[in-house]
Amino acid sequence: MTQETRGERIAKWLARSGVASRRDAERMIEENRIRLNGQPVTHPATFVTDGDIVQVDGEPVSAPERTRLWRYHKPDGLVTTHKDPEGRPTVFASLPEGMPRVISVGRLDLNSEGLLLLTNDGELARRLELPSNGWLRRYRVRVFGVVDEERLANLAQGSVFDGVRYGPIHAALDSRKGDNAWLTVSLKEGKNREIRKVMAGMNLHVSRLIRTSYGPFQLGTLLRRELEEVSPRVLRDQLPKATEKAPPAQRAPAKQAD
Repeated sequence: MTQETRGERIAKWLARSGVASRRDAERMIEENRIRLNGQPVTHPATFVTDGDIVQVDGEPVSAPERTRLWRYHKPDGLVTTHKDPEGRPTVFASLPEGMPRVISVGRLDLNSEGLLLLTNDGELARRLELPSNGWLRRYRVRVFGVVDEERLANLAQGSVFDGVRYGPIHAALDSRKGDNAWLTVSLKEGKNREIRKVMAGMNLHVSRLIRTSYGPFQLGTLLRRELEEVSPRVLRDQLPKATEKAPPAQRAPAKQAD
């Protein structure tokens, strides 16, 4: 059987549809949340072809369309998840009507703000999160406490706080007023709440954290809650592999996902 007649693995198809990363899609299969043509999907080695109907939690999923990427200025007070068990407002519920199904490239926690990349392609999201890209994530950070500039510079050699080893962090003092200071912080690989934990290890309390760039993509002049799509030309220039066309058998007419 040829690739064209066999179709595409369902986890990859779901990832390209913006449902989740391939890994998360496989987890959803294990949780019996996926149906293909009305039948439960029990194995990731299940293939989707043109005309098949795929459902997640009982809702139909539109076939993948061309890869798209958006810059979003996340305000604080929103969680980066589709459904929050605590009922807190989410990034995705705040998006304008008519948006296709999208997922985030990485996350910003509840109290963090700034640039959040959104895409309709789960495979792309996973790829952009990998440290092997070497992409810098840059932040403006306001801290309360006494800043030791020498200790700040030493973070570039890696650090250990509370038994956890952190990779290189480049941090510099921008301005200081009383016990408050603004820092510029850059890193290529971030653990959960890494900047807050590292600053706490230096007796600095983070009162504001704003991501200003993610790789080549900048927050720029985006206003809070503002959303702007990255043009296809810029996407081709920055991520050439992401815009390569899928084989004909893997393409289907685009539909509104949500």
